[in-house]
Amino acid sequence: MKPEYEGHDDEWRTIGLAAPARRALVEAKLYRVSDLRRVTARELASLHGMGKSAIARLRVIMYARKMAFRDEK
Repeated sequence: MKPEYEGHDDEWRTIGLAAPARRALVEAKLYRVSDLRRVTARELASLHGMGKSAIARLRVIMYARKMAFRDEK
């Protein structure tokens, strides 16, 4: 990962997300699982680098923490 990502992707690295997914989240200014509540599932899926595996992993973690994506309008 590029140096500008260091320190911003720690939570994603701990979760075990692949580098493309981590980069996509950091570029979208989503640094923690709790930040995912600001986006819809569709917005997350549209990020370049976010694959089905990463999204599935994030959904499981969010469910365990009783969090949800922002509602679609």
